[in-house]
Amino acid sequence: MTELAQKTCVPCQGGIPPLSEEETRKLLGQLQSGWKIIDNHHLEKEVTFKDFLSALAYTNRVGELAETQGHHPDIYLAWGKVKITLWTHKINGLTESDFILAAKIDDL
Repeated sequence: MTELAQKTCVPCQGGIPPLSEEETRKLLGQLQSGWKIIDNHHLEKEVTFKDFLSALAYTNRVGELAETQGHHPDIYLAWGKVKITLWTHKINGLTESDFILAAKIDDL
């Protein structure tokens, strides 16, 4: 478990700036491979599975985790594939909480 995964997502009330490119690159280095920063706006990761049922089970685990953290990703489920997209909607950009949730997802 990484240092990021040991933290708890903090609800964003808005009024704070999104992370800079330098900050997001540093935090990205603390995640498992596969995560990408898109336009310094959101994180994305695609995970593949052998079948639909495995992908669905993973989706449900991510959803349960998101509920415990109070921080919710966009999740795209398809046969054998799950794509997770994370950003903090309130500020329309990335915060540390997005990286915390990504690290926790990595630990599933």
